[in-house]
Amino acid sequence: MTNSATKNDIIRRFYSGQSMRGIARELHVARKTVRRVIDEHKHDRTDGADASDLPAPRQRRGSQVDEYEDTIRELLARYPDITATRVLQELRSGGYTGGYTILRERVNELRPRPSPKLVQRFETEPGVQAQMDYASYAIEFSHEGRRRVNLFSYILGYSRRQYLHFVESQNLETTLREHIHAFEHLGGAAATCLYDNMKVVVLRHEDGVPVYNRKFLAFATHYGFRPIACQPRRPQTKGKVERPFDYVEKSLLNGRTFRSFEHLNEVTAWWLAEVADKRIHRHTQQRPVDRHAAEQPRLIPLPDQPYDVAEVVYRVIDCEGFVSFGRNRYSVPWQQAHPGQAVPVKVSEYEVIIYGPRINEIARHPRFPPTASHQHSQPKNHIPPRDQERRRELLREQFGGLGDIAVTFLEGLLNTQRNGWHQAQNILALLGSWHRADLLAALQRAVTFGAYSRDAIERILAAKAKPKSPLDQLAEDSRRHLDESLSQPPVPVRPMSVYQQLLFEESDSDGQTQSNEEEGANEAAGEESSNEEETNGDKLDDGETDDSALDEPAEPSGPEPT
Repeated sequence: MTNSATKNDIIRRFYSGQSMRGIARELHVARKTVRRVIDEHKHDRTDGADASDLPAPRQRRGSQVDEYEDTIRELLARYPDITATRVLQELRSGGYTGGYTILRERVNELRPRPSPKLVQRFETEPGVQAQMDYASYAIEFSHEGRRRVNLFSYILGYSRRQYLHFVESQNLETTLREHIHAFEHLGGAAATCLYDNMKVVVLRHEDGVPVYNRKFLAFATHYGFRPIACQPRRPQTKGKVERPFDYVEKSLLNGRTFRSFEHLNEVTAWWLAEVADKRIHRHTQQRPVDRHAAEQPRLIPLPDQPYDVAEVVYRVIDCEGFVSFGRNRYSVPWQQAHPGQAVPVKVSEYEVIIYGPRINEIARHPRFPPTASHQHSQPKNHIPPRDQERRRELLREQFGGLGDIAVTFLEGLLNTQRNGWHQAQNILALLGSWHRADLLAALQRAVTFGAYSRDAIERILAAKAKPKSPLDQLAEDSRRHLDESLSQPPVPVRPMSVYQQLLFEESDSDGQTQSNEEEGANEAAGEESSNEEETNGDKLDDGETDDSALDEPAEPSGPEPT
């Protein structure tokens, strides 16, 4: 092939009057080449030159497949997913004797390919729409090593101002909490928010309609916005939140080293305020912080009280008086620590609150950071007294509450085991996993055979009983609390004069009216009491004895405290 420099030299010499033979001899090319270049030059000057650099279309040589091309097209039209192997089988029956490779290339060439739909960019008015998503990154921390973290992103569709925060998990509590932080950071919530099909937002799809998580809908109702689920496998629907992740990787994470998880979020907050919010956005050609100033008044105002996103779980008190959460342990006051008892625990972002059986708060601890593990929180007032006799007395009372067989087993345990008190405490902790009746049966069997040890009780339970489920534990606790409530003494009956002060306010202006009303009430009460005496007298005259009336104490003369 003749290059452009040789062609230029041939044409230049041709116009200078040199012969084709002389041009070919001096340039060391064939005379046919010189003639072809000159003819092409004359044709281009007459009919127009093709200045494009596109290669000439490839000329396909003839093959055995050509005569079967119509059959191949028909098969692909009927069966778009048919393989080249099946096409070969069909063509073999029609007399095709060619190879498989050339047929496969022709099938791939003729197979129709669906063209992707064009994505149309759309813009929204201020305060109308926001988009939310997560992105996961594996970051090498200089003090903590390599860890996988999740980036929460909430961006306003009009201003492009966003809230970013790295979190440990993508669960419901974390998602709701970060939404609240995003609303507070941006000064309100957009009317709608786009989500992909994450389980914390969308549980499933039924007939193409998303079924939302009830807890998330309650959260959205509290703040007044409407969640909208995107179509599955179509990330272009929320491109405003997808595209900034690339900007985060190139501007925030690229070329920086982070000491710890906390340091990462500190740098992220600085980067948001000083870089992301103040840059000129490529599409809007304005700074996000400036457009947000116009969008913020159009956002939904925040409520006076934020949504309570604290997680409530049930935890069993262990033999040392602790409950576990997040690989850490939090103590229960020794006076209310009953090993094996399930108690509700409320976990917020910064606190762990432990409640008693009657849903009364019994302990409050600062929550350990997500990166902490195997830590213990135990205030001094939660530690039991060092008086060994007092602790043993409490342990005897707990065994006594189980019955005589438990007391008998405890005595045998203390007489035969050197660490009997410690084993006794661990045996009480078994109530958290086994039914009370099964534990008593195991104690009875152990006493019968003289097997006074914790290991013996555990072996008997494993062989003869079935562990109780969490629902059984809750039912047992509720039954015990109900029995305690019903065993309390009833509220005594009070005279009507006690409630008069709730109906009438004492004042100097209407003091006389109040006194008259009290006298009328007293007279009415006296008439009722006289009627009751007459009725009782009639009953006694008929020979019936009212024992309850004889045993009932007399009402006090003065009003009782309310």
